[in-house]
Amino acid sequence: IYLVRHAEAEGNLYRRIHGWYDALITDNGFQQIAALEARFQDIHIDAVYASDLYRTMTTARAVFRPKNLPLITDPALREVNLGDWEDRAFGAVQQEDPQAMHLFGASSPQWCAPNGESLSDVGVRVATALRGIAAKHPDQTVAVFCHGTAIRQAVAVLQNLPDDQWNSLGHSDNTAVSILTCEGDDFSIPTYGDNSHLSDEISTLARQSWWRKDKTINEDINLWFRPLDMATEQSDYLAAREEAWRSVHGDDIPFLPDQFLADALACAQQSPWGVTAVMAGDVFAGILQLDGEKFSADHAGYIPFCYISPTLRVQGLGVQLIGQAISHFRPMGYTSLRLRCAPHNAMAQHFYKKHGFTKIADDTTSRVPLEILEKDISYNR
Repeated sequence: IYLVRHAEAEGNLYRRIHGWYDALITDNGFQQIAALEARFQDIHIDAVYASDLYRTMTTARAVFRPKNLPLITDPALREVNLGDWEDRAFGAVQQEDPQAMHLFGASSPQWCAPNGESLSDVGVRVATALRGIAAKHPDQTVAVFCHGTAIRQAVAVLQNLPDDQWNSLGHSDNTAVSILTCEGDDFSIPTYGDNSHLSDEISTLARQSWWRKDKTINEDINLWFRPLDMATEQSDYLAAREEAWRSVHGDDIPFLPDQFLADALACAQQSPWGVTAVMAGDVFAGILQLDGEKFSADHAGYIPFCYISPTLRVQGLGVQLIGQAISHFRPMGYTSLRLRCAPHNAMAQHFYKKHGFTKIADDTTSRVPLEILEKDISYNR
């Protein structure tokens, strides 16, 4: 059995907790899938299985399409059910319940997702599914597409690993391949979490540090979000707006605070999350403004303001704001995000292009040159 973790998905990039939440594959994830397809080009496969979630079924295309095999889906191969944690920012859970997050990160047998599963639950569930697949394919070779925590815990069960040693199993990269061999009821794992088909440029773990044991490396910053109180924090909002305006347009074009404030108050009336404070621990890290009305006819959620504080820029944090916007708008049935960006703002243009935004029009209503950019967040990819 070639046991493969799914390609990079939204939760991996946006630092959100996704178990049974049906996340999309990122642009980088599709590059990983291409590399995985090349790896399996000359490997004989008799059958392909995947969990019934989008990210595993999409990753499985690397094998079942070029080999003209059917994809067999099985919900028993799903990731751990994370219950009340589903689609929450890692930073939010860390802020609210650091002890529970520590137990989860340490693979503790004492941890259980609130209204979800324990690590023991998912391990037994997935190991049972793998035993069933092995029994259906004697003397054959099978590819199974699964999830990070599910793979770790299933391997622990199949190796009869004591629960105090669960944490000894390493974290698999996205599309990492483990090899399991089965003889009767006995499983051996000659290869675990091999990502040799990935370059550092497309490896997810190469860009992150949360999994590293070397504590001299700076830890990733996981942001969390709260509604900005427009009654008491208007000055913070306007200060951020003015700093952003002047950094892009300079002092020649006047900053009009009343206009921006009116827009913010209108968004706050739509939803408590209409004007969102971005937090890094206890530190104010930025603002995210969301408007569900402006482009609602096109099923597009609008981001009027996406802002990271100057002291926290150039650390790759802005993408977590995009994840928060998706989490807000997708349940409303919106299939894309839109925002405006000055054509001469090279850093912002590069950031948005990197994360899937493309120009769809020029904004003819603005007093400064702006482009309307859009990102697809639907399941049609």
